[in-house]
Amino acid sequence: MSGVSTPVVDAIVIGTGQAAGTVAGWYLSQGQRVAMFESGTPGGTCLNRGCRPTKAMRASASVAHQARRAGEYGVRTGEVSVDFAAVVARKDAMIDGWVDGMRQWLTTDPGIDFHQVAARLVAADADLDGSAVADGLHVVEGADGRRVSAPAVWLNTGTSAAVPPIQGLDTVSYLDNDSILHLDALPEHLVILGGNYIGLEFGQMFARFGSAVTIIERGPHLAGREEPEVSAEIERVLRAEGVDIRLKAGVGSVSPGHDGTGVRVTLDSGGQVSGSHLLLAVGRRPNTHEIGLDAVGVATDERGYVTVDDHFHTTVAGIYALGDINGRGAFTHTSYADGEIAVDNLDGGTRSVGERITTYAMFTDPPLGRVGMTEAEVRDAGIDALVATFWMKDVTKAALDSETDGVIKILVDADTDQILGASVFGLFGDEVIQSVSALMHAHAPRRVLQEMLPVHPTVTEFWPTILKRLKPLSRDR
Repeated sequence: MSGVSTPVVDAIVIGTGQAAGTVAGWYLSQGQRVAMFESGTPGGTCLNRGCRPTKAMRASASVAHQARRAGEYGVRTGEVSVDFAAVVARKDAMIDGWVDGMRQWLTTDPGIDFHQVAARLVAADADLDGSAVADGLHVVEGADGRRVSAPAVWLNTGTSAAVPPIQGLDTVSYLDNDSILHLDALPEHLVILGGNYIGLEFGQMFARFGSAVTIIERGPHLAGREEPEVSAEIERVLRAEGVDIRLKAGVGSVSPGHDGTGVRVTLDSGGQVSGSHLLLAVGRRPNTHEIGLDAVGVATDERGYVTVDDHFHTTVAGIYALGDINGRGAFTHTSYADGEIAVDNLDGGTRSVGERITTYAMFTDPPLGRVGMTEAEVRDAGIDALVATFWMKDVTKAALDSETDGVIKILVDADTDQILGASVFGLFGDEVIQSVSALMHAHAPRRVLQEMLPVHPTVTEFWPTILKRLKPLSRDR
């Protein structure tokens, strides 16, 4: 390769999200060299504008909520107020520490060539000076014009907030999941477009901080992909906490407030909602449009997600896509698991993303834990199933803790006795669901969960009780 002017490394990683470090670490463990490109702050969405900062602020909101409820537990407190600047400072201190640690690794490991610039794939037919690039190498060019080549390129560029085509949106200032984390003052009235996971988490959080909150959702339910009992219970909980919820509410236009500040949202119905701040929470889009996929022939689907097989190979040999951009999972833990599967394959293993059962949480308070199929998906698949629903108010642990909001639902294949899916919206739902996920991944029959020896008093101990209530699922919706 002496005739190639572009520096050659063993692998290139574009993006430093949750899968990136795992894959890069494998190459480093083999004594190989890796070039890593990052257009923003190291650490990807989770570390900088996703899971960790939002959950740090959620913790503050939860403490405020508990303090206001202290009298229910026989604890006397004074008036509860929130120092929003201190909330943000607490979050920043944690996140800055983690980012600094990531940056130190990227910039000091002798096996990493770190480039903190945007990068894109370019055609490998010729280098900048006209020298031929060796066959089997892919070329990546940084925004600074420098190029590097490698036989393997790993894409881990994540997603960003979708901006809907709403009339007048360009005339107002609006927030997304990133910019809302950097406010220096608490919004007086936060208007949120979108009643799904991001909108619900932020809506409850800011209501607990002291903002007036209105959530506008064009669909008939909040968290519309969830079980109907779960959606209804989420709505009940949020309304009880003072959140204004507008369902079946399409947005016709957006404009500045009457005094030129804030925002006024005009609904399709003709009604209006005015607020001091506007948060867009209407979905995500993959960060694939500026990384040169077309230049080298990497295929994407109609939404822009990179097309991959069960081992993350794209349509171009030697180029792989991990994390949110491959459409095989939209969570930090799925991205991290992508990296683990990729490393297993590099070591000659056979792990596959096709073996993975979707498991996730929504971090409202109480949280929602979900695994596998919903009732609607089971019906659509034509599976003969059994179903049980159990309300959290009947769970002893929830009653003891005065945390009785929520509902549990589980579905079991009537023919195979395999668990098909479950939802736990309620106390420790994000943790409880993982016991079910583990059994599903092990292909264990439901009797394992029903006959286990649970600890009392816990939420998990009620699985045997719930499973005894299974009944045939009607084929009718």
